[in-house]
Amino acid sequence: MVIKPEYKNGVPMVTWKMYEEDYSDRHLVHEVIEKWAKEKPNEIAFYAVETNQEYTWKEFDENATCISLKLISMGIKKGDFIATSLPFLPEHIFLQYACFKIGAIHVPLDIRLKPTEVIRCLTLVKAKIYFHLGKTDFADFAALAEIVRDNLDFIKYFIQFSKPEELIEEIGTAKIISAWEFAKDAQNLALQIKNGEHKILLEEFEKLHKNIQETDGCQVIYTTGSTGYPKPALLSHQGITVQNLCLTLGFNMDENDIMLCNLPPSHVGGQAEQLMSPFFIGGKVVVMEIFKPDLSLESIQKYHVTIIGQIPALFNLEWRLPNYNTYNLSSLKFALYGGQSVGKPFLEKMKLMAPKFGSGMGLSELSGFCTYTPLDGTVEDILKGIGYAMPITPISIREPMKEDFTAGNEKLKGEIGEICFSGPQLFLGYVSDEENSSNTTSKDGWCYTGDLGSYDDEGLHFAGRSKLMIKPKGYNVYPPEVENFLMNELKDKVENIGVVGYEHEVFSEGIVAFLEKKKGENLTENEVNKAAKGLAAYKRPSLIVILEYNDLPLNRLEKTDYISLKNMAAQKIKELRKNGGWDKK
Repeated sequence: MVIKPEYKNGVPMVTWKMYEEDYSDRHLVHEVIEKWAKEKPNEIAFYAVETNQEYTWKEFDENATCISLKLISMGIKKGDFIATSLPFLPEHIFLQYACFKIGAIHVPLDIRLKPTEVIRCLTLVKAKIYFHLGKTDFADFAALAEIVRDNLDFIKYFIQFSKPEELIEEIGTAKIISAWEFAKDAQNLALQIKNGEHKILLEEFEKLHKNIQETDGCQVIYTTGSTGYPKPALLSHQGITVQNLCLTLGFNMDENDIMLCNLPPSHVGGQAEQLMSPFFIGGKVVVMEIFKPDLSLESIQKYHVTIIGQIPALFNLEWRLPNYNTYNLSSLKFALYGGQSVGKPFLEKMKLMAPKFGSGMGLSELSGFCTYTPLDGTVEDILKGIGYAMPITPISIREPMKEDFTAGNEKLKGEIGEICFSGPQLFLGYVSDEENSSNTTSKDGWCYTGDLGSYDDEGLHFAGRSKLMIKPKGYNVYPPEVENFLMNELKDKVENIGVVGYEHEVFSEGIVAFLEKKKGENLTENEVNKAAKGLAAYKRPSLIVILEYNDLPLNRLEKTDYISLKNMAAQKIKELRKNGGWDKK
């Protein structure tokens, strides 16, 4: 008999007992796929929008198993990291589940990262295999892979998604293989095993598959935190599947639902939330390789999508389409947003898009969502707060972490403090970064989110960021990363740089860069924009303000005064908006 959750403030109170007793057959991420492959093998698991293909649960599971056998034959073992610079191709989905089946750890990288950023990310996890695209209309990933090959000697294999004749040159000890050849070998291995061959390989697969624990790491999501550079947050099977349970119950998903997946595979929203949560409950997913506003709406219409979950910037891009009202979105029953706060006009538009809508707080270190607004919440309800926590992932508002790395004292109800969470959704730590891991999760198990807020009978309320994070289009950008990069590129002309974020109607937040010239030097916006091309597109400034020498405001500690910069940005943007600028960029 399934335990039905009690409801409090319109939110189901999911408990550890429910997870343990009613969902014990899907505590491992890949167990979910194996479960449905047995119970409903010929039903559709997901649709691939760009290729107009569909895959059943049986096909899904068999493809993942084939690839896992190939990975073992290449020497991959439990705990090895396998990195990707790929969009949400069907083959990418099969690959990540192949990793899960044998205890390898999947590391999806943002495909917009530049070579130096990719090298840093790969170095932190010491990836054994790197899967990447070739030359595309979007970017030349083959050229990127050549730079990686020339700088990193720990990668054993490069698997390139392009024609065999377009592969990068094999230099050094690393093997260069086409994805076509890799897939063909995987299928042949599976067929040979079925015919009684490769018994040792099959035994190794069964051993690895059997010995995976729910507290083992399975996926790394890079997240920007207090250091200002992407940090590899290691998520566990348990953390992800607990989040899957909470999200599906929190927003009333069931096996009849169809969810649109249009966030990137490098984002916890694209992975644990959009892709894995519908899978957990046996629902279908409509997968897009890359977000496009018109294709998203076409997909809702074509596949009769019932649930859409996006960051505010993506909703805005869809709503701004001149033909938005021509799309038939009547299949939608629920619209979900996260990642940034919104105002009443935004919620009023959501109300017109779907009969029910909601939000909550989510972050990579918590494997996704960790608070939930009431399922039947009104615009006014959702404006009051960003949801309630569940017993399985408790919330606590606390004082800063103590010097002995235990959690600070708990604040009284309604008092502002550090927003913290505990429970099985917590990540396992940052790979190769004990210092930041210790500064994020206390010895007694409380994860400090870096945000300030209060919690009361109306839920969680943000009071501001303890980090100076900027979130253009839902991506995390920390000022020092942009500042340090531009300073390095323009060091002969620039004395100081300060970067802040400011509200943007389309991107939710835009980046404003203030550059103070060196004494006697000249600097133009074109020079800054040219230098910024070395950054991922979402990290580039939307507004550049060039200051004379000694004009960058400093605080009493002689550090950049970000409050003053924020005020200066407000004045500049006010003038731009008078002339129809800023929000159009």
